[in-house]
Amino acid sequence: MPPRKPKARGDHRDVGDSLRAAYQEAVNEPVPPEMLDLLGKLD
Repeated sequence: MPPRKPKARGDHRDVGDSLRAAYQEAVNEPVPPEMLDLLGKLD
């Protein structure tokens, strides 16, 4: 196997930016009504 070329520092930043964007997208999703109903039954 040929030796691996070290990744440029910018590649790590790209991964971090992608992870932050995916997290933010998940956080911004609305909570489904079924989940709200289940949570309401816990009170």
